Amino acid sequence: MTASVPVPSVPSVPSVPSVPSVSSVSAVSVPAPVAAAAAAGRDAEGASGCPSAAGSGALPVLSEGVCAPLADGSEIEYAALDYAASAPVLRRVWEEVAAYAPRYGSVHRGTGHLSRLSTEVFERSRETVHRFLGCRPADRVLFTRSTTDSLNLLAAALPPGTRVFVFETEHHAALLPWAHHGHEVTCLPAPASPAAAVATAAAALAAAPAGPRLLCVTGASNVTGELWPVRELAVAAHDNGARLVLDAAQLAPHRRVNLTRLDADWVAFSGHKLYAPFGAGVLAGRRDWLDPARPYLAGGGATRRVSRAADGGVDVDWETGEARHEAGSPNVIGALAIAAACRALTEAGPEALAARERRLFSRLRAGLAGVTGLSELALFGPESARVPVLSFTLDGWESGELAQALAERYGIGVRAGMFCAQPLVRRLLGEPGQAADCEGTLRAVRVSFGAGTPEEHLTRLVRAVGELAAERARPARTTAPVPAAAPESAPAPASAPVPAPADA
Repeated sequence: MTASVPVPSVPSVPSVPSVPSVSSVSAVSVPAPVAAAAAAGRDAEGASGCPSAAGSGALPVLSEGVCAPLADGSEIEYAALDYAASAPVLRRVWEEVAAYAPRYGSVHRGTGHLSRLSTEVFERSRETVHRFLGCRPADRVLFTRSTTDSLNLLAAALPPGTRVFVFETEHHAALLPWAHHGHEVTCLPAPASPAAAVATAAAALAAAPAGPRLLCVTGASNVTGELWPVRELAVAAHDNGARLVLDAAQLAPHRRVNLTRLDADWVAFSGHKLYAPFGAGVLAGRRDWLDPARPYLAGGGATRRVSRAADGGVDVDWETGEARHEAGSPNVIGALAIAAACRALTEAGPEALAARERRLFSRLRAGLAGVTGLSELALFGPESARVPVLSFTLDGWESGELAQALAERYGIGVRAGMFCAQPLVRRLLGEPGQAADCEGTLRAVRVSFGAGTPEEHLTRLVRAVGELAAERARPARTTAPVPAAAPESAPAPASAPVPAPADA
């Protein structure tokens, strides 16, 4: 069966006699999503009519009550357990975006009412992110498209001759941009512990030739969820005359990130992992390498003056500050969404949210530990501190097939593959040299959740994985004994068939 996708209705445009502040924009009430639900003849409550398991401290998200069709023709509330790829939209974020949408206008490109309002929304969003990240007063906050875009921007801005140090365990977004932009890269081996990571980085930086150097590290692994010793790595970098950029794509949604306390030089993250999937990301940090760098993109908004040169070419006087690297019409809705998420998480209390996630994650791991044939992936060991991201393999199941069964039979969304971290997954699965692709058998299943996850979704996952494991662990079927008078060459008993998906 095909499920309809709810599309929120557009709120009516209230009269606006003067340019309101950002706070008044955020206060406009927003109707509940009704358009697609009405078209499908369903009740608009809960978006699709499936009973919601939300509660018990979970932050409200738009995916509450969304139905997932099952292979047997029934429906169940969708269990979104792939937050590490993209988190659902916080309801608070959607309300602020929907309240602003009727007032959308050009940013830094007009004198009209909506242009002035949109410019104010955009710049105040930058200020909110600056506070959320604990930036130093002079730090830049650049709006980008994603973590990948942010790290490519920084790679393009590095001084000539910069050598970049990166662990092989990084996400491809942090592993690949540096060489792509022409820098020398030292790929460090996977460490066995946080202390080994610090020692490895310090030794490599100390042995490097003089010149600008950058250490790129993740805050939390997108494969194992393990936390990396960012503060200690920053000290090691600075003690050896290097700088550090933090990939906080998996860290920022789960832990407070304070650039000043961590003493990191830059931080990058994506809105779509921070409950604000509207196409924006952030690069924040020191300005001294960013300001003199060639503009990341050439185009409108990044220029002060453009004229025809005497030789027939074009002369350009580029902007300074954030505008230098934000050419083109800014994604004001994406920036506002990130700022709204920052406000929502701050008001909910990062420590309280993290404590709830740790409690649920502990229960999840305990439940999965009781599943026969399940192997959890870990780099630093089973007791290492983590955010709620967990990858595993299950005997008898190819990971893609298992993920499909979880979706079709239980309404659970997870991810199967190598998670854009192929060197790390190969190493964790014991085949670091194998050149497998994401369509091969060298894959795992990843479960991830966050502030909007009800405990029932995790309980359902543990039950589902246990049932699926039991299916493949059943002994082969046997046939009745062959009578003594049976003909010669009686066929051997057939082994048990592999259980098919419910809709086969």
